[in-house]
Amino acid sequence: MHINPEQVRDIFGRHMNAMGMMPLVLDMRRSQGVRLIDEVTGKSYLDFFGFFASSMLGMNHPKLESDKEALERIKDAALNKIANSDIQTTHMARFLNTFGRIAQPASLPYAFFISGGALAVENALKAAFDWKVRKNLAKGISSERGQQVMHLREAFHGRSGYTLSLTNTSDPWKTRYFPKFDWPRILNPKITFPLSDHLEQVERLETQALEEAKTYFLKRRDEIACILLEPIQGEGGDNHFRSEFLQGLQELCLENDTLLIFDEVQCGAGITGTFWAWEQLGVTPDLIAFGKKTQVCGVLAGQRLDEVEDHVFVKPGRINSTWGGNLVDMVRVDRILEIMEEDALLENATTVGSRLLSRLQALVDQTQCLTNARGRGLMCAVDVSSRPLRDRILKLCYRNGLIVIGCGQSSIRFRPALTITKAEIDEGMDLLEQMIPIEAVADEVV
Repeated sequence: MHINPEQVRDIFGRHMNAMGMMPLVLDMRRSQGVRLIDEVTGKSYLDFFGFFASSMLGMNHPKLESDKEALERIKDAALNKIANSDIQTTHMARFLNTFGRIAQPASLPYAFFISGGALAVENALKAAFDWKVRKNLAKGISSERGQQVMHLREAFHGRSGYTLSLTNTSDPWKTRYFPKFDWPRILNPKITFPLSDHLEQVERLETQALEEAKTYFLKRRDEIACILLEPIQGEGGDNHFRSEFLQGLQELCLENDTLLIFDEVQCGAGITGTFWAWEQLGVTPDLIAFGKKTQVCGVLAGQRLDEVEDHVFVKPGRINSTWGGNLVDMVRVDRILEIMEEDALLENATTVGSRLLSRLQALVDQTQCLTNARGRGLMCAVDVSSRPLRDRILKLCYRNGLIVIGCGQSSIRFRPALTITKAEIDEGMDLLEQMIPIEAVADEVV
């Protein structure tokens, strides 16, 4: 059955709730890099949202498109969906070699793969619950205690089971009316930039957050299995933290037989200029959850897990999934990671990201409605003076061919593919700059 592009929106609307989707119908073949083409209108959009930070190379990268061997492997995996949890293949073995060499640090030797970032977080939590309960049993605590998660305000960790108790961003409808656990939540002492102008305030917030954590540990030491956080909070507002705060959390974990878990689903896989964001922050976590740009999702874990016998990464079937991650995703990212290495895309994220941040800072300096430009690599954001103004800017950008998205109360976030060039950054920033004065004036009139 042939589907005409003009039919797409009607079909979506008849069969599912498509109200929140972008109007464009993506041309899967003609779109290239960070240029997305609307198959209905032919209009080109500059993509600064990167499919919610999941696109590493952009559309139809020539090295991927022209690699006949990689395409054959993708075809094999697409035609036959293998139960990776039980069946070994050369396709997955090749992926494991590449992932292990490029993405898996020696400090995190254990790996588990699954489809979906929320399920990656969930399995990291299951690993922590198992570990903590076993620790307690060894101390003579006979009941199954150790099943709580300390986490931060303005966190986003997914929308499934356990993660519903952790996600608490500016949109309450992501979790409202769904059952949740009463788990300890502490202040997120996010940096206001420039840090030099706000250091005293940030240090005060850090002290408050750590005191809140200590109070919870005094009351629930045997109950708290882990502290979970995003090294850079994405959905919650692109919130950055100082290394000193993260080190303080790590010390509390070590003092209280608790694991430190970093959720790198959005900030991982190169967007910050290092493969993992934590590599820049002076703290090595005990586990990380990953996804988005890695295509397949999962968990990496370190050797603190070995403090108990038969933890989930060594006991067969303790954590499991039929598909064990998606083999198509594994085969695709196998080649994507090689291209990342060949084309020095981590370095590109650093240098081009610096250009993006400098352009954002220039906009902050010349307008009254923007503040708090911030970023690591290409993971950048800026605050707008009000949520209505932010939303109008986003709509105007889209109308004029630039796709950017919001986060937090009133921030604009930028998530381009790692292949983006300085020229494309300048093109996008020129477009954004043209939108700001128009909307700022409109806001004042209203």
